[in-house]
Amino acid sequence: MRALLLAVLVALLALAAAAPALASERHPTLAELESEIICPTCHTSLDQSDSPIALRIKNFISARIAAGDTKSQIKSKLVAQFGEGVLAEPPKHGFGLLAWILPIAGIIGGAVVVGLLAWRWSRWRGPAVAPAGAPLGPELDRRVDEELARFD
Repeated sequence: MRALLLAVLVALLALAAAAPALASERHPTLAELESEIICPTCHTSLDQSDSPIALRIKNFISARIAAGDTKSQIKSKLVAQFGEGVLAEPPKHGFGLLAWILPIAGIIGGAVVVGLLAWRWSRWRGPAVAPAGAPLGPELDRRVDEELARFD
């Protein structure tokens, strides 16, 4: 029963997170798309570029938004004109897939290493120390007396 409740909770959270993304897909804004499109001449995002081609792309995006196109439709039209290099995110197939997988794998690998080191550290016991007030062994008692005698 507890697992079912957890699964339902996770599904509800996923739906709640997906709703804004769907709204953004259907009704994109120019500012949103400017950060996701790269200027073909200066290779910066459109919100940082003032080149003539960037201004032309911004006007094209504004016209497509006014026409009611979705974000993916606008992006696919730009890719058809300028190629995949116009998109700020790498493709999710082929060699570009590494740009998506490697950061996640690095974070997971780092978490595993930190977890293993923390586990080893928590299991490590240092050298046994005699409790305060416990009698010293005869050899250690003799060495302490010798060391203290040198300071007298």
